[in-house]
Amino acid sequence: MRKFTKNTKCLSVIAILLILLLLQGCVGRKAGKPVVDPDDGSQQHITVTDYFGREVTISKPVNRIACGYAYTGHVVTMLGRANDIVAVVNGLQRDKVLTAKYPHIKDLPVPFSSGAVNMEELLLTKPDLVFLRETAALNESVVAKLDQLNIPYIVIEFSSIEEQLESISTIGKAIGVEEKANKYIDYYKKVMEDTEKVSSLIPEDERITLYHSVNEAVRTDVENSLAADWIKLTAGINVSIGDELKTSGEKSFATLEQIYLWDPDIIIANESGVPDYMLSNEQWAGLRAVKEKRVYQIPNGVSRWGHPGSLETPLAILWTSKLLYPQYFEHVDLEEETKKYYEDFFDIILDDEEVGEILKGEGMREPKTNK
Repeated sequence: MRKFTKNTKCLSVIAILLILLLLQGCVGRKAGKPVVDPDDGSQQHITVTDYFGREVTISKPVNRIACGYAYTGHVVTMLGRANDIVAVVNGLQRDKVLTAKYPHIKDLPVPFSSGAVNMEELLLTKPDLVFLRETAALNESVVAKLDQLNIPYIVIEFSSIEEQLESISTIGKAIGVEEKANKYIDYYKKVMEDTEKVSSLIPEDERITLYHSVNEAVRTDVENSLAADWIKLTAGINVSIGDELKTSGEKSFATLEQIYLWDPDIIIANESGVPDYMLSNEQWAGLRAVKEKRVYQIPNGVSRWGHPGSLETPLAILWTSKLLYPQYFEHVDLEEETKKYYEDFFDIILDDEEVGEILKGEGMREPKTNK
């Protein structure tokens, strides 16, 4: 009888230990999905939400990335994954600072062009992930083929600072470098906060009116756009905001008559050659900014600072703030900020001459081709 009791007690102890071990395992799985560091490689899949609100599930690792939007190529490069890009748009190959550091980009296939996609050429690159602009993603034949072949695609688009920050986060998460993306986002937000602390103190009667030329002399900004956001942070008065403009697709145009009515204190232009055109063309000669030769070329680094599809918005904020209000932004050393930015985020070491070329902004992009 005692022997039976003794054995029963031993079995009971063993059973209790087994139950405890099982319970411990269950507790670890209680939340459903395992909680892991997204960058530690232990997850087999990751899910992100794109611009269309689509939840996209991506198999890890993502080793071959197709960038159907130049901006996504800039972000992927900034996040340290330039060598994994397998397809690009032509615009990415025109950026001299970028291709000097990463020359292989100039030799990559270009299956994307103006919203169209050469699917045969794209598929030859065997992408694990494709980044598309909204225009390409609205092409039913393109997305149907990608869906048919189970190639995940993420739609990236933005028209505000908030949406741009979200796009950087989405790309970082999708390619497994979320921590690096967050580092850039933190820098971006700090530039915004530091600028606004100063610009908010500038009296209304000292604020400068500004006309922003985008690519073409009369193309400019509309309300609820990225440029409207970053120029507002600098305390510049963007003269085109709130006025009626002619639109063509995603582009907005003023007339020369409107620009004369606005008669801005300063003109900034992001396309090389446009300031020279304005300063030498008789049609523009009567504008105050032209008379006073206050027409400026916006710098151009990896991309054109402040462009609707530029990653370098923080640098555009710093440059414009110092241009408009040098007395309030004496503490901003643009040369040092520029050097530090490209070293920290693109691993590009610049000397003084190269920084000068970027800040001058002229001839920093290759001419357009039919490629």
